[in-house]
Amino acid sequence: MDMTTQGIPNALPFSPTKAAAKAKVSARGVNVYYGEKHALHDVSVEIPDQAVMSFIGPSGCGKSTFLRCVNRMNDTIPICRVTGSIEIDGKDIYDPALDVVQLRARVGMVFQKPNPFPKSIFENVAYGPRIHGMAKNKTDLDEIVMTSLEKAGLIKEVKDRLNDSGTSLSGGQQQRLCIARAIAVSPEIILMDEPCSALDPIATARIEELIDELRSNFCIIIVTHSMQQAARVSQRTAFFHLGNLVEEGETEAIFTNPKEERTRDYITGRFG
Repeated sequence: MDMTTQGIPNALPFSPTKAAAKAKVSARGVNVYYGEKHALHDVSVEIPDQAVMSFIGPSGCGKSTFLRCVNRMNDTIPICRVTGSIEIDGKDIYDPALDVVQLRARVGMVFQKPNPFPKSIFENVAYGPRIHGMAKNKTDLDEIVMTSLEKAGLIKEVKDRLNDSGTSLSGGQQQRLCIARAIAVSPEIILMDEPCSALDPIATARIEELIDELRSNFCIIIVTHSMQQAARVSQRTAFFHLGNLVEEGETEAIFTNPKEERTRDYITGRFG
């Protein structure tokens, strides 16, 4: 059965499938507990560099929980406990000697709702490089800001209004500003948690184009409820259900010929 059309109404053509590259992120036996609740069960997955990996599955299935493990955002939740190992470039990110601030500079994050700082467009992007001491002088800082805005596809729209508040932009522009802010500290990995769910279709299409442009320079992991979006932007897809990673593989294979019945049922709309 061709699930690209039967399981996903109006699905667009798949992104070109890219052979799995060397893993940027390697997870082994990851479990997450919120107090007594066992939220994520023994997840093992390899995530390649210079590619987009989508996490799909119904609400509450563990997608965002796992995403937050990759930059240790779960550390901010007192009752949360993580076991197993997650490595970036072969180094354990849960090593007690690791500097979490530096980790979060390497692993940028874009949230579901655009969240620009109540500062100017320029200062939104300059904030990270400034606190991390990445610019020797104002010229360096200006270059970082302008380059980041250009990479985020926003420079033409804001170059004459850099002193305007970031919150004065449209929703889609605000999300691209948040992506520019993430890029500005030169991360290696960008995590995106439902980055288009608050946007209209036109803004969503622009963000998806941007994701495709950025993947040649970053490892991108995106959580999405939209199977059409996963099909359009990602080279690999992982399906989560009830805290388990059910299946992972090339996006086209996951959508057209899944190995697991639960994956097939979710993609064809039998549950979720």
